Amino acid sequence: MKVMFTPKEYARLLELVHLGMRVVEGRQGAQAPAVSRYAELEQKLYELATPLGCAELVDIGDRGQPVASEKLLTDERLSKLAGDYDNDTFWRELVTRLADRDLATEQILRAVDGGGGPAIDGDARLDELEDGYWDEFETHDLAHVFVLRGGRG
Repeated sequence: MKVMFTPKEYARLLELVHLGMRVVEGRQGAQAPAVSRYAELEQKLYELATPLGCAELVDIGDRGQPVASEKLLTDERLSKLAGDYDNDTFWRELVTRLADRDLATEQILRAVDGGGGPAIDGDARLDELEDGYWDEFETHDLAHVFVLRGGRG
């Protein structure tokens, strides 16, 4: 199979590779277990950068292997995309975990109290809890969030 790319298309592919590796590396960096799954492919794509007209997006690293160039690493568009992704992930994860926690607490309290009344529709209640957290965070950001260290809130 032969695939043809214009330099502009290949530059976009390298941007995707850079963003994808950033996600895979996460907070663990290059030592993350999943990195090895993609590292060889990343290297192959970086090696083709010069012949495909994208030399400015790749440098040679300390080990003599191609790496993302400073231009790629500091691209404002990519930084904004990555920042937006991180921000969205944070808020979604926070809302989901808080709503899951609250639903579990409600279910436990209901079971302890004997479970009188109609059963809780877990999915519907979870949606309500999430909506409440979204409203709170959209209005107040984290201003009303307090952490009780060593205690239960």
